[in-house]
Amino acid sequence: MEPLPPGTTVAEPEAGADPEPDGGPSSPASGRRAPRHRTGTRHRRLVRLAIVLVVVTVLPCATGVVYELALPGVADARARVVAIDRAHGGTPAGLPLPRKLSEAIVSVEDEHFYSNVFVNVAEGAGRAAIATLERSGDPGGSTIEQQLAKQLYPHGPGLAGTLSEIGLGVKLALTYSKPEILAMYLDAIYYGNGYWGDVAAARGYFGVRPDQLTWAEASLLAGLPQAPSSYDPVHHLALARRRQWHVLTRLVADHVLTAAQADAVDRAPLPLQRRPRG
Repeated sequence: MEPLPPGTTVAEPEAGADPEPDGGPSSPASGRRAPRHRTGTRHRRLVRLAIVLVVVTVLPCATGVVYELALPGVADARARVVAIDRAHGGTPAGLPLPRKLSEAIVSVEDEHFYSNVFVNVAEGAGRAAIATLERSGDPGGSTIEQQLAKQLYPHGPGLAGTLSEIGLGVKLALTYSKPEILAMYLDAIYYGNGYWGDVAAARGYFGVRPDQLTWAEASLLAGLPQAPSSYDPVHHLALARRRQWHVLTRLVADHVLTAAQADAVDRAPLPLQRRPRG
Protein backbone atom coordinates (compact mmCIF):
# COMPACT_ATOMS: atom_id res chain seq x y z
CA MET A 1 0.00 0.00 0.00
CA GLU A 2 1.46 3.38 -0.97
CA PRO A 3 1.93 5.91 1.84
CA LEU A 4 -0.58 8.80 1.93
CA PRO A 5 0.66 12.26 1.05
CA PRO A 6 1.64 14.46 3.98
CA GLY A 7 -1.37 16.23 5.65
CA THR A 8 -3.99 13.70 4.46
CA THR A 9 -6.42 12.42 7.10
CA VAL A 10 -8.67 9.35 7.03
CA ALA A 11 -12.27 9.61 8.24
CA GLU A 12 -13.09 7.07 10.87
CA PRO A 13 -16.41 5.25 10.53
CA GLU A 14 -19.13 6.28 12.97
CA ALA A 15 -19.74 3.99 15.87
CA GLY A 16 -22.19 1.20 15.02
CA ALA A 17 -22.07 1.91 11.27
CA ASP A 18 -21.21 -0.88 8.88
CA PRO A 19 -18.54 -0.07 6.39
CA GLU A 20 -20.02 0.08 2.88
CA PRO A 21 -18.74 -2.77 0.72
CA ASP A 22 -17.10 -2.11 -2.59
CA GLY A 23 -20.15 -3.16 -4.51
CA GLY A 24 -22.42 -0.43 -3.05
CA PRO A 25 -25.74 -0.82 -1.23
CA SER A 26 -27.08 -3.54 -3.54
CA SER A 27 -23.81 -5.35 -4.21
CA PRO A 28 -23.89 -9.13 -3.88
CA ALA A 29 -20.74 -8.80 -1.85
CA SER A 30 -22.74 -7.23 0.99
CA GLY A 31 -25.04 -10.21 1.35
CA ARG A 32 -28.01 -7.77 1.85
CA ARG A 33 -30.77 -6.39 -0.46
CA ALA A 34 -32.06 -2.88 -0.61
CA PRO A 35 -35.69 -2.44 0.66
CA ARG A 36 -38.27 -3.51 -1.99
CA HIS A 37 -40.19 -0.66 -3.59
CA ARG A 38 -43.94 -1.36 -3.02
CA THR A 39 -45.47 1.25 -5.33
CA GLY A 40 -45.67 -1.13 -8.30
CA THR A 41 -47.40 -3.85 -6.29
CA ARG A 42 -49.99 -1.42 -4.89
CA HIS A 43 -50.72 -0.11 -8.37
CA ARG A 44 -51.30 -3.60 -9.73
CA ARG A 45 -53.71 -4.36 -6.90
CA LEU A 46 -55.71 -1.22 -7.60
CA VAL A 47 -55.92 -2.10 -11.28
CA ARG A 48 -57.18 -5.59 -10.44
CA LEU A 49 -59.79 -4.18 -8.05
CA ALA A 50 -61.01 -1.78 -10.73
CA ILE A 51 -61.37 -4.67 -13.20
CA VAL A 52 -63.37 -6.69 -10.68
CA LEU A 53 -65.70 -3.75 -10.03
CA VAL A 54 -66.29 -3.32 -13.76
CA VAL A 55 -67.09 -7.00 -14.20
CA VAL A 56 -69.43 -7.11 -11.19
CA THR A 57 -71.32 -3.84 -11.78
CA VAL A 58 -70.83 -2.13 -15.09
CA LEU A 59 -70.77 -5.21 -17.31
CA PRO A 60 -74.10 -6.67 -16.10
CA CYS A 61 -75.75 -3.25 -16.46
CA ALA A 62 -74.41 -2.87 -19.97
CA THR A 63 -75.54 -6.39 -20.82
CA GLY A 64 -79.01 -5.61 -19.49
CA VAL A 65 -79.24 -2.45 -21.58
CA VAL A 66 -78.19 -4.32 -24.72
CA TYR A 67 -80.69 -7.09 -23.96
CA GLU A 68 -83.51 -4.58 -23.43
CA LEU A 69 -82.71 -2.90 -26.74
CA ALA A 70 -82.78 -6.26 -28.49
CA LEU A 71 -86.34 -6.99 -27.29
CA PRO A 72 -89.35 -5.69 -29.23
CA GLY A 73 -90.97 -2.42 -28.22
CA VAL A 74 -94.18 -2.38 -26.20
CA ALA A 75 -95.85 0.70 -27.67
CA ASP A 76 -98.37 -1.61 -29.36
CA ALA A 77 -99.40 -3.37 -26.15
CA ARG A 78 -102.88 -1.87 -26.04
CA ALA A 79 -103.47 -2.70 -29.70
CA ARG A 80 -102.49 -6.31 -28.98
CA VAL A 81 -105.03 -6.46 -26.14
CA VAL A 82 -107.78 -5.21 -28.43
CA ALA A 83 -106.77 -7.78 -31.06
CA ILE A 84 -106.98 -10.63 -28.53
CA ASP A 85 -110.49 -9.64 -27.42
CA ARG A 86 -111.77 -9.09 -30.95
CA ALA A 87 -110.37 -12.43 -32.08
CA HIS A 88 -112.61 -14.07 -29.46
CA GLY A 89 -115.66 -11.90 -30.02
CA GLY A 90 -115.05 -9.66 -27.02
CA THR A 91 -114.66 -5.96 -26.29
CA PRO A 92 -112.00 -4.63 -23.92
CA ALA A 93 -113.22 -2.43 -21.08
CA GLY A 94 -110.08 -0.39 -20.46
CA LEU A 95 -110.22 2.29 -17.77
CA PRO A 96 -111.68 2.95 -15.24
CA LEU A 97 -110.87 -0.27 -13.42
CA PRO A 98 -113.58 -2.43 -11.82
CA ARG A 99 -112.60 -1.91 -8.17
CA LYS A 100 -113.46 -5.27 -6.60
CA LEU A 101 -112.05 -7.43 -9.38
CA SER A 102 -108.91 -5.27 -9.58
CA GLU A 103 -108.21 -5.54 -5.87
CA ALA A 104 -108.87 -9.27 -5.87
CA ILE A 105 -106.53 -9.85 -8.84
CA VAL A 106 -103.71 -7.80 -7.29
CA SER A 107 -104.02 -9.57 -3.93
CA VAL A 108 -103.84 -13.06 -5.36
CA GLU A 109 -101.51 -12.54 -8.33
CA ASP A 110 -99.08 -9.78 -7.33
CA GLU A 111 -99.46 -8.27 -3.86
CA HIS A 112 -96.47 -5.94 -4.47
CA PHE A 113 -97.89 -4.62 -7.75
CA TYR A 114 -98.08 -1.03 -6.52
CA SER A 115 -94.62 -1.03 -4.92
CA ASN A 116 -91.42 0.31 -6.50
CA VAL A 117 -91.21 -1.02 -10.03
CA PHE A 118 -87.61 -2.26 -9.73
CA VAL A 119 -88.22 -4.00 -6.40
CA ASN A 120 -91.33 -5.70 -7.73
CA VAL A 121 -89.71 -6.75 -10.99
CA ALA A 122 -86.61 -8.07 -9.18
CA GLU A 123 -88.73 -10.22 -6.86
CA GLY A 124 -90.84 -11.60 -9.69
CA ALA A 125 -87.78 -12.19 -11.86
CA GLY A 126 -86.10 -14.15 -9.10
CA ARG A 127 -89.11 -16.41 -8.60
CA ALA A 128 -89.51 -16.94 -12.34
CA ALA A 129 -85.82 -17.74 -12.82
CA ILE A 130 -85.79 -20.22 -9.92
CA ALA A 131 -88.91 -21.96 -11.20
CA THR A 132 -87.40 -22.20 -14.68
CA LEU A 133 -84.07 -23.58 -13.47
CA GLU A 134 -85.88 -26.10 -11.28
CA ARG A 135 -88.09 -27.09 -14.24
CA SER A 136 -91.15 -26.54 -12.07
CA GLY A 137 -93.19 -24.83 -14.76
CA ASP A 138 -95.18 -21.69 -14.04
CA PRO A 139 -93.79 -20.14 -10.86
CA GLY A 140 -97.16 -18.71 -9.92
CA GLY A 141 -95.37 -15.66 -8.51
CA SER A 142 -94.54 -13.68 -11.63
CA THR A 143 -95.46 -10.03 -11.58
CA ILE A 144 -98.57 -8.84 -13.38
CA GLU A 145 -96.28 -7.08 -15.86
CA GLN A 146 -94.50 -10.36 -16.62
CA GLN A 147 -97.76 -12.24 -17.01
CA LEU A 148 -99.05 -9.56 -19.35
CA ALA A 149 -95.83 -9.71 -21.37
CA LYS A 150 -96.22 -13.47 -21.67
CA GLN A 151 -99.78 -13.01 -22.92
CA LEU A 152 -99.05 -10.26 -25.43
CA TYR A 153 -95.60 -11.29 -26.69
CA PRO A 154 -95.45 -15.09 -26.83
CA HIS A 155 -91.97 -16.58 -26.56
CA GLY A 156 -90.38 -19.99 -26.29
CA PRO A 157 -90.03 -22.06 -23.12
CA GLY A 158 -86.98 -22.37 -20.91
CA LEU A 159 -84.58 -19.81 -19.53
CA ALA A 160 -84.48 -17.76 -22.74
CA GLY A 161 -88.25 -17.39 -22.69
CA THR A 162 -88.23 -16.45 -19.02
CA LEU A 163 -85.60 -13.77 -19.64
CA SER A 164 -87.69 -12.34 -22.48
CA GLU A 165 -90.74 -12.30 -20.23
CA ILE A 166 -88.78 -10.47 -17.51
CA GLY A 167 -87.30 -7.96 -19.94
CA LEU A 168 -90.62 -7.18 -21.58
CA GLY A 169 -92.22 -6.90 -18.16
CA VAL A 170 -89.68 -4.21 -17.30
CA LYS A 171 -90.47 -2.37 -20.52
CA LEU A 172 -94.19 -2.46 -19.80
CA ALA A 173 -93.62 -1.22 -16.25
CA LEU A 174 -91.54 1.71 -17.49
CA THR A 175 -93.90 2.60 -20.35
CA TYR A 176 -97.38 2.42 -18.81
CA SER A 177 -98.98 3.48 -15.54
CA LYS A 178 -100.12 0.89 -13.02
CA PRO A 179 -103.82 1.37 -13.84
CA GLU A 180 -103.09 1.01 -17.56
CA ILE A 181 -101.14 -2.21 -17.02
CA LEU A 182 -103.82 -3.68 -14.78
CA ALA A 183 -106.57 -2.71 -17.23
CA MET A 184 -104.69 -4.44 -20.07
CA TYR A 185 -104.16 -7.52 -17.89
CA LEU A 186 -107.86 -7.77 -17.01
CA ASP A 187 -108.84 -7.34 -20.66
CA ALA A 188 -106.34 -9.84 -22.10
CA ILE A 189 -106.31 -12.69 -19.59
CA TYR A 190 -108.22 -15.95 -20.12
CA TYR A 191 -110.93 -16.89 -17.60
CA GLY A 192 -111.94 -20.24 -19.06
CA ASN A 193 -114.95 -21.44 -21.06
CA GLY A 194 -113.96 -19.30 -24.03
CA TYR A 195 -114.09 -16.03 -22.05
CA TRP A 196 -111.19 -13.71 -22.81
CA GLY A 197 -111.14 -10.52 -20.79
CA ASP A 198 -113.12 -9.42 -17.76
CA VAL A 199 -116.02 -8.07 -19.82
CA ALA A 200 -116.71 -11.45 -21.42
CA ALA A 201 -116.09 -13.33 -18.15
CA ALA A 202 -118.38 -11.14 -16.01
CA ARG A 203 -121.15 -11.30 -18.61
CA GLY A 204 -120.68 -15.00 -19.38
CA TYR A 205 -120.51 -16.29 -15.80
CA PHE A 206 -122.79 -13.79 -14.03
CA GLY A 207 -124.61 -11.70 -16.65
CA VAL A 208 -123.21 -8.36 -15.38
CA ARG A 209 -120.56 -5.78 -16.24
CA PRO A 210 -117.17 -6.01 -14.46
CA ASP A 211 -117.95 -2.94 -12.33
CA GLN A 212 -121.19 -4.61 -11.14
CA LEU A 213 -119.52 -7.71 -9.71
CA THR A 214 -120.12 -8.50 -6.05
CA TRP A 215 -117.20 -9.51 -3.83
CA ALA A 216 -118.30 -13.15 -4.17
CA GLU A 217 -118.32 -12.93 -7.96
CA ALA A 218 -115.11 -10.89 -8.19
CA SER A 219 -113.18 -13.20 -5.87
CA LEU A 220 -114.28 -16.23 -7.88
CA LEU A 221 -113.20 -14.66 -11.20
CA ALA A 222 -109.87 -13.53 -9.73
CA GLY A 223 -108.96 -17.12 -8.95
CA LEU A 224 -109.51 -18.44 -12.47
CA PRO A 225 -106.55 -17.10 -14.53
CA GLN A 226 -103.96 -19.24 -12.75
CA ALA A 227 -105.55 -22.45 -14.08
CA PRO A 228 -108.78 -21.77 -16.04
CA SER A 229 -109.47 -25.42 -16.85
CA SER A 230 -108.76 -26.81 -13.38
CA TYR A 231 -110.77 -24.08 -11.63
CA ASP A 232 -113.57 -24.00 -14.21
CA PRO A 233 -116.62 -23.11 -12.08
CA VAL A 234 -119.05 -24.66 -14.54
CA HIS A 235 -117.54 -28.14 -14.38
CA HIS A 236 -115.39 -28.00 -11.22
CA LEU A 237 -117.29 -25.73 -8.85
CA ALA A 238 -115.83 -27.24 -5.68
CA LEU A 239 -112.26 -26.53 -6.84
CA ALA A 240 -113.29 -23.06 -8.00
CA ARG A 241 -114.78 -22.30 -4.57
CA ARG A 242 -111.64 -23.57 -2.85
CA ARG A 243 -109.59 -21.25 -5.01
CA GLN A 244 -112.04 -18.44 -4.26
CA TRP A 245 -111.42 -18.90 -0.53
CA HIS A 246 -107.68 -18.53 -1.15
CA VAL A 247 -108.38 -15.23 -2.91
CA LEU A 248 -110.45 -14.09 0.07
CA THR A 249 -107.65 -14.95 2.52
CA ARG A 250 -105.26 -12.86 0.43
CA LEU A 251 -107.71 -9.94 0.52
CA VAL A 252 -107.80 -10.24 4.30
CA ALA A 253 -103.99 -10.36 4.48
CA ASP A 254 -103.82 -7.18 2.38
CA HIS A 255 -106.40 -5.47 4.65
CA VAL A 256 -108.92 -5.05 1.86
CA LEU A 257 -111.49 -7.17 3.71
CA THR A 258 -111.82 -8.12 7.34
CA ALA A 259 -111.97 -11.78 8.35
CA ALA A 260 -115.68 -11.37 9.13
CA GLN A 261 -116.33 -9.83 5.73
CA ALA A 262 -114.45 -12.65 4.01
CA ASP A 263 -116.54 -15.24 5.85
CA ALA A 264 -119.71 -13.44 4.80
CA VAL A 265 -118.55 -13.30 1.17
CA ASP A 266 -117.75 -17.00 1.25
CA ARG A 267 -121.32 -17.75 2.38
CA ALA A 268 -122.93 -15.33 -0.07
CA PRO A 269 -125.00 -16.67 -3.00
CA LEU A 270 -123.07 -17.19 -6.22
CA PRO A 271 -125.53 -16.80 -9.14
CA LEU A 272 -123.39 -18.65 -11.64
CA GLN A 273 -124.82 -18.95 -15.14
CA ARG A 274 -124.29 -22.46 -16.37
CA ARG A 275 -124.28 -21.64 -20.06
CA PRO A 276 -120.61 -21.79 -21.13
CA ARG A 277 -119.96 -20.29 -24.52
CA GLY A 278 -117.23 -22.67 -25.60
